[in-house]
Amino acid sequence: MHYLSRLTFAIGSVMLMLLAVLLAAFGMSGLIETLLHSWQDGQKAVVHAISYVVISMAVFDVAKYFMEEEVILSRGKQTLAEARTSLTKFITSIIIAVFVEGLVGIFETNKESPATILYPASLLLVATGIVLALGIYQKLSVTAEREKKQENLTD
Repeated sequence: MHYLSRLTFAIGSVMLMLLAVLLAAFGMSGLIETLLHSWQDGQKAVVHAISYVVISMAVFDVAKYFMEEEVILSRGKQTLAEARTSLTKFITSIIIAVFVEGLVGIFETNKESPATILYPASLLLVATGIVLALGIYQKLSVTAEREKKQENLTD
């Protein structure tokens, strides 16, 4: 079962990496195509291309995380610190993607319809909430590590 799990994560990770590269290429090709037809539509195309590239980087980072943690280093976490560091890296890539997507959405909002800013603004709020949750997790995790170390020292 262990090898089947590793194989599944390996295949899924490679598929995600390929899709991430395709998404970035799609964003760039759309930008180039738009710029060749209409220079004035280029601003929106640049913002969309940024969005595609950032999302593709986040997807690639998630795939890399799965490849490293579940396929290459599939030994389980040795310490609480390793688990915390690994999870922090994973969540940080997601946070960055959500923040950038929110910022791109704010740049894309039309000044004529201010109601369209609600979705990107909510993305920024969600990303902020994730940062706060990660901070709480880090604090609790470090406290648990210290308590476990002291417990091991007193035993």
